[in-house]
Amino acid sequence: MTKSNTLTPSEKKTRDVFLVNEFTSPKPGSGNRKPLSLAHLHKKKSRRKLLMVGLVIGDIAAIVLAFSFASLIWLNFIDLDQLGPIFVAVIPIYLAASLENKGFNVKVLNDLSTGIQRVIRAILFASISMLLIMFFFKSSVLFSRALFALGTIGSIGLLSCNRLIFKRISQNVLGNTQFADLCIYDGVAFGQQTGENAIQAADHEINANKRDLSTVHRLGQLVTDLDRVIVHCSADKRDSWIFLLRSIDIKSEIVIPELDAIKPLEIRQRGGSTSLLVSAGHLRWDQQILKRIFDLGFVLLTLPLVLPILIIVSILIKLDSRGPVFFVQRRIGLGNRPFKIWKFRSMSIDSLDEKGEISTSRDDKRVTTVGKFIRRTSIDELPQLFNILKGDMSVVGPRPHATGSRAENSLFWDIDDRYWHRHIVKPGLTGLAQIRGYRGATEKRSDLSNRLQSDLEYAARWSLFWDIRILFKTIAVIFHVNAY
Repeated sequence: MTKSNTLTPSEKKTRDVFLVNEFTSPKPGSGNRKPLSLAHLHKKKSRRKLLMVGLVIGDIAAIVLAFSFASLIWLNFIDLDQLGPIFVAVIPIYLAASLENKGFNVKVLNDLSTGIQRVIRAILFASISMLLIMFFFKSSVLFSRALFALGTIGSIGLLSCNRLIFKRISQNVLGNTQFADLCIYDGVAFGQQTGENAIQAADHEINANKRDLSTVHRLGQLVTDLDRVIVHCSADKRDSWIFLLRSIDIKSEIVIPELDAIKPLEIRQRGGSTSLLVSAGHLRWDQQILKRIFDLGFVLLTLPLVLPILIIVSILIKLDSRGPVFFVQRRIGLGNRPFKIWKFRSMSIDSLDEKGEISTSRDDKRVTTVGKFIRRTSIDELPQLFNILKGDMSVVGPRPHATGSRAENSLFWDIDDRYWHRHIVKPGLTGLAQIRGYRGATEKRSDLSNRLQSDLEYAARWSLFWDIRILFKTIAVIFHVNAY
C-alpha cells in the first residue's frame, strides 16, 4: 500500500478538498469537453455495432431463406408446419454456437475464410442438434429429411455469401481497421505514421500524475466508448501512464520502443515499435451482453414485487421528517466516471453528507427513525434498481463510493493506489465484499483494504455463475451487524 507523505497535513487537506470538488463539479471546457477530433472514432464504433447487428440479422435471414427455398424446391410450396419447428430450434442453436466459437467476432469482418469456417461449424452443429432433438422426441416422421438437408446446404451457401457481403461493406464503411483506437502522445513528437486518431495529452489537459483526480476523471471522459488507447510517452512518465491506463475500462497499451524483455498481458507492434498491453479493460462484449441481460431480467422481475415497498417507504419518510424522499449523490462508476446514485433518504435534511466525507456510525444522530430501519434492512438501497435499469450500475459488482469517502481520515486512493483499478467493472447493488462481511463504515484502513481485495478479485474472475451465486448469498447478509 502507498500513501502520500510528502505533503504537510494542511497542504494535504487543501489538496483533498480540491480533488473532491474537481471530480464532483468538473470545469466547463475541461472534464466535460468532448474533443471534436475524436468524433470520427466514436462514429466508427457506432457504425461497427450497426454492422455487427446487421450481420446477425443477415445470418438469420439467410437461414430462413435457405429453408424456405428448400421447401419450394422439394414440396412446391412453403410448408410452415415443417419450417416453424425448424426455425424455432435451428436459429437459436446456431446463434449460440456462433457466439461460442466467436463467429460474430469483429475480426471476422475482414477475415473472410475464418468467418466462413465458423458459420459452417455453427450451422452444422445446429442441424445435427436438430436431428438429435427430432430423434429423441420421435418426431422425425413429421419432417422431410430431404427438405432439411437442402435447407442446411442452402444455409451454408447463403451464410457464406452474407459474410462476403459484410466484408465488402465493412471495408467501405470502416476502412482497413474496425476499431476506434486513440493514440495519446505525451512529451514525444507524433510518429511518421500518425493518423487522425492521435492527440497530444497537453492539448486535452491530461498530465501523467496518478495523484491528480481531475486527470483520472478527464481521461475517463476522453476515452468513453472507444476500443483501445495507445500511449506514446517519455521513459520518465511510463510508470504513471501505466497506472492511469489500468484505471480506465477499455484495453490500453503503452509503446516502449527500447524494451524487449517484459511480461505484459500481450506484446504487439504499433508503427514498427513494440507496444505492451497493460490492461484488458473490462468484460468482453459477449460477457457484457450476458451481464446486461441478467441485470435487466433481475430488475424487470424484481421491480413489480418491490414496488409496494417503495411506495410505503416513500410515505413513511415523508411522514417521519421534512425533505425529499430520495437522496441523490455523485459516486465513482465504471471507468472512474461519476454518476448519480439513488437512495432513500435516511438522514435529516440538515445533516446530509453529499460528498460522503463522514462515515455513518452505529448510533449516528443524523439518521432518522425510519432511516435506522431502512438502513438496517438495506431497503434504503432499493432505488438503485433504477440505476441498474439506466445502465450506471449492475446487480453485482464493487459497491460505488462517494468521492470524499475516507478511512482513518485518509481518502481511499491515498490508502491504496490500486483503488482506481476496481472501477474496470460497473458498480453493483451487492458484491463479493458484501457477502464476505465487508460492509458498513470504513473506520480503519483495513476496512478499505479488505473490500478492495475482494473487488479486484471479482473484476479478475467474473462469470455469470459467480454473479448468481453472490446474489443468492446476499440474502444471508441483508440483516448484517455492520448494517447501520
